[in-house]
Amino acid sequence: MTNTIGYQQSRADVMWRTMFALGYDPMLWLGEVAGMRRRRRRLLRGAHGRVLEIGAGTGLNLALYPDGLAELVVSEPDAGMRRRLLRRLARRGRVSRVVDATAESLPLADASVDTVVSTLVLCTVDDPERTLAEIARVLRPDGQLLFIEHVRARSPRLAGWQDRLARPWLHFAAGCRCNRATLDLLRSGGFAVSAEDAVWRGMPAIVGPLAVGRATR
Repeated sequence: MTNTIGYQQSRADVMWRTMFALGYDPMLWLGEVAGMRRRRRRLLRGAHGRVLEIGAGTGLNLALYPDGLAELVVSEPDAGMRRRLLRRLARRGRVSRVVDATAESLPLADASVDTVVSTLVLCTVDDPERTLAEIARVLRPDGQLLFIEHVRARSPRLAGWQDRLARPWLHFAAGCRCNRATLDLLRSGGFAVSAEDAVWRGMPAIVGPLAVGRATR
């Protein structure tokens, strides 16, 4: 089976996405307290300069960025997520700009960003190759991509379950591909990847395998 499933939204999908955005933080709560928030904080310590976070969702990373960034820009194409992001931003006030844009088409100049951040995003983009090309385009030559992504399992048994449950999970999780081999895509896209394996505790096993790390061109 392939690792990418075509996803065309129906009216029901659009309605479900609105509900999904409302329930997103509560659904992730257990995973956050079981280690994901600590993992986010540790990753974001490495952010520097002008930072772009793609797929910022409801803004779970906002409070975790270090002080002293030159600029923090966040993008989020989903209207429901963006509404919650803006409400959180009103309390945090650290973001320079919120961009309504997909990761496949970023309205930023070439070589204008020092750090791109992607946490639980590359599983959801419709065109990962184009997304990675956009990330490479906006990064400065010495720039970095910091990421936490759930990935295709190394275990053949768990990978088989990811394949079997990929389609229902895609619709439940608003476009998330639980079996995407993201590290392979990064390397195929010309990135040098340094990553460690981790487990997303408190979440379903099919999204449990994590890759946490840094990628450069």
